[in-house]
Amino acid sequence: MKGYEKYTPFGRITQITQREWPDKLIEKAPIWCSVDLRDGNQALIDPMNVDEKIRMFEELVRVGFKEIEVGFPSASETEYEYLRALIDRNLIPDGVTIQVLVQAREHLIRKTFEAIDGAKNVIVHFYNSTSTLQRKVVFHKDMDAITEIAVNGAKLIRELTEQMDTGHMNIRFEYSPESFSGTEPEFAVAICDAVAEAIGADEAHPIIFNLPSTVQLSTPNIFADQIEYFSKHIAHREAVILSVHPHNDRGTGVADAELALLAGADRIEGTLFGNGERTGNVDIVTLALNMFTQGVDPQLDFSDIKRTRRVYEQCTRMRVHERTPYAGDLVFTAFSGSHQDAIKKGTDYMAESHSDKWEVPYLPISPADVGREYEPIIRINSQSGKGGAAFIMQQMFGYYMPKDMHPEFGYYVKAAADAKGKELTPQEIFDIFDREYLHARSPYALGRHDLYNTNAADDDTSVTRFSGTVKCHNEEIRIEGEGNGPIDAFFDAMKKLNLPKFKFLNYHEHAIGSGADAKACAYVELLTPEGANVFGVGVHSNINVASIKAVVSAVNRALNRYNQ
Repeated sequence: MKGYEKYTPFGRITQITQREWPDKLIEKAPIWCSVDLRDGNQALIDPMNVDEKIRMFEELVRVGFKEIEVGFPSASETEYEYLRALIDRNLIPDGVTIQVLVQAREHLIRKTFEAIDGAKNVIVHFYNSTSTLQRKVVFHKDMDAITEIAVNGAKLIRELTEQMDTGHMNIRFEYSPESFSGTEPEFAVAICDAVAEAIGADEAHPIIFNLPSTVQLSTPNIFADQIEYFSKHIAHREAVILSVHPHNDRGTGVADAELALLAGADRIEGTLFGNGERTGNVDIVTLALNMFTQGVDPQLDFSDIKRTRRVYEQCTRMRVHERTPYAGDLVFTAFSGSHQDAIKKGTDYMAESHSDKWEVPYLPISPADVGREYEPIIRINSQSGKGGAAFIMQQMFGYYMPKDMHPEFGYYVKAAADAKGKELTPQEIFDIFDREYLHARSPYALGRHDLYNTNAADDDTSVTRFSGTVKCHNEEIRIEGEGNGPIDAFFDAMKKLNLPKFKFLNYHEHAIGSGADAKACAYVELLTPEGANVFGVGVHSNINVASIKAVVSAVNRALNRYNQ
């Protein structure tokens, strides 16, 4: 690919000789701050109106966000009106802090303070750009001039806070050296130290320093180095809440955020499903549920992920992709035969072992934990295997086919998928089962019959007798036989039909449904004279009748196969 020579590789911009983050694990949730209503909203083709923003705000509160950036009230009248609607309608719960964004410019800061009047808990988030490139090509200012902008903004914010009647307001402060990812680490530390001093931060009143990868420029390990450097060199770490705001230009927003937590970050700003400028912000849903899969409580509730996704899509008019982690339509779906087989074995193991740990291959999280227990995990196309079709029959229709039957049924399903050239629906899979097994009624069909037991006089054994008819090509044939059970008695009776000599191999049964409407399902495996295995299935409210119908099904299938 031509043109790569004009790009300068982003190497290490500082040296860390004893980095600590590679040896750490994420063991607790960070402070979460949603920026859906500001950063996410400004990236929409059609920004949300006031009602949509209120609905999104309510969903963010329901999920559990305690800090929510609600907008840029000095930027437009719509943003200003929305913030006032939240405050004046008393829509902000006491435990939730709203955050407002403003550039470090005097008239915008004053407008922002007008907008937040009356709110109980507010974070005033101010920023100016600090990167080498922005100083060079946008602002034409040196480090001292850029620092002066930030410090003057901090002093004004402190002054306005002191002037405001704050007896009923809790105002906190956040500063972002915007484009931190392209800023010299030493300068990022220096400008933040100056801001902390100007704002009067201390351990009792810490300032949030938010370090955004406004544009991703490096691999995640280098971003982690930047965060660790900042955390270790900021003057009064105990007076700082260290926040990160990763974007996703290189597709590594989640990795940036996770490594930043290892490197010392206390807080993460992001959006639901990664909405945001260009390639988006970091996806908080993915981050939170990644923690969940590692046994860490994310302190956010995505147990009804379908609802959260629905609100997001309706308010933003954006679509969650089918492969989006945890929330996409297909993320819990397996088409591959080997994957399907492993998933089925995993779910069977969970049921049999009663394990309190999730142990299902290929599924890092239980679909039920995010409210998706009723969606099909396995779907069938031409790439699917024998276990997948059996799983569908079990999960969707209640048929627990014996394992030895899976290859036979899977053959018919795969042939149908190949012929169709598309995915088979669960109903189409059931129709194959119904046609091949339950309606295998030719050439023989069970007619009226009786089953009864005769007890021997000298011991506890009993003999089962079958007496009834079978139909063959509209001819009714009466047969009788006896044996040690219904199947054995029916086999004995079928000798009159001069059939090939079948050998009985295996029998399985289970109930379908429960209560008064429950039915019995029986599976019979026979060995044909040619040495082939063939299965039959019977369903009836009486288990004895279901068993005999399974024998008839197997015999008919064997004869039809033999005659083909």
